[in-house]
Amino acid sequence: MVTNLESGGLQNKHIVVDELRDKRSVQELCACLGISRSGYYAYVKRKDDDPDEHLKRKIRSIYEERDKTVGYRRVQDELYRQYNLKVNHKKVLRLMQELGMQAIIRRKYIHRTSYETAVSDGRITENLLQRNFTAEGPNQKWVTDVTQFRVFDHRIYLSAIKDLWNNEIVAYHLSQRNDNPLVLETFKKAFEKQKDVAGLIVHSDQGYQYTSHAYHDMLPKVGAQISMSRRGNCYDNASMESFFSHLKVEALYPYDIRSIEEAQRRIEEFILFYNEKRAQRKLNKLTPVEYRRQLIA
Repeated sequence: MVTNLESGGLQNKHIVVDELRDKRSVQELCACLGISRSGYYAYVKRKDDDPDEHLKRKIRSIYEERDKTVGYRRVQDELYRQYNLKVNHKKVLRLMQELGMQAIIRRKYIHRTSYETAVSDGRITENLLQRNFTAEGPNQKWVTDVTQFRVFDHRIYLSAIKDLWNNEIVAYHLSQRNDNPLVLETFKKAFEKQKDVAGLIVHSDQGYQYTSHAYHDMLPKVGAQISMSRRGNCYDNASMESFFSHLKVEALYPYDIRSIEEAQRRIEEFILFYNEKRAQRKLNKLTPVEYRRQLIA
């Protein structure tokens, strides 16, 4: 790998000479790059006296391999993954600063339906739930939302649906992209398990996934009604917010989660525990699944 000359200035030119000196003479390389030989040899002396030089080379390699998009946290992870090196994150940050390395933030374009267009098209609906988070039977009222959890420079998004009758999570979907398919796939899973949903009220906030054409086409086809919180009012969907809070406090925040895979595993294990093993007073100290099976029996 040849070091990129676009970042790091004079030092990177010295590094290039160092990398290519076995193929060309130092005089020729310095002339080509417009630097002095004395400056290059001064760099070599400093490098030989630097106890962190080998670590810097590994950091530089990771940084260039990832097209300069990694921050010090991800570099720290890659040092361990690629070289089995455990390096304090503060030291990685310091060395990257010395090398003039800073992550390039690439803006991701996510299409968001404009609020004004959604209103004019009738895709902002009234609040049918009115904070009445109870139901007399299954598949009468569902609440849904999306939450996120950050793992270093990455995020994992969870879309979930809860039945207000027994507080069971009837479906969920995980993704590293917060987009329409995240929500649509969640409902696809829900409708595969719950066939009789005619008259069902599905309540959400006014997020762009829930004001999309696809969402508003999907629910009426199965006989479901769309309900939405007032704009910017989280209490209108407090039941779903409560579940996400329990999940993060009990399954995520207490742990030093180092990867998206670990976060996904803990989320899935918590939802299984919540549905099948976590007794609730509202359900006469039964779990959501036990309460549902009691009805069937």
